[in-house]
Amino acid sequence: MAENKTQATRESVTKFLDGIADQANRQDSFVLYGMMQRATKNQPRMWGESIVGFGEYHYVGKSGREGDWFLAGFSPRKQALTLYMLGGWEQHDELLAKLGKHSLGKGCLYIKRLADVDTAILNKLIVQATKRAQKQARTDARAQAKLKK
Repeated sequence: MAENKTQATRESVTKFLDGIADQANRQDSFVLYGMMQRATKNQPRMWGESIVGFGEYHYVGKSGREGDWFLAGFSPRKQALTLYMLGGWEQHDELLAKLGKHSLGKGCLYIKRLADVDTAILNKLIVQATKRAQKQARTDARAQAKLKK
């Protein structure tokens, strides 16, 4: 089976963030870095060239494909800050309704600038989504262990 194109690297997260040309995007990225690090209680790692990931879990997909991925992360893209969370964001519709200007994609939360959202709500959203994702990762790991027996 093919491996994921995006793999964890040893590249420096702070060097990557310091290299973001747009000052507002760079500042927003450091704020997200702090929020996600506090929520996950994990040190960040670069995944590929442009994703900052926190935590790690092993997955086995329905097709049997398996690999390692980050629990939570973000990428400071030119169009929007892209936030990733195991299991997505849709389960947190009450907080999303209060968040401010954002959009959702398949498992992704898109925010143009942190100034467009309520950062206190965003922090709550990240904390709650992280707790749910950590629980899901533990449940998935137990299920995978049972299948191997």
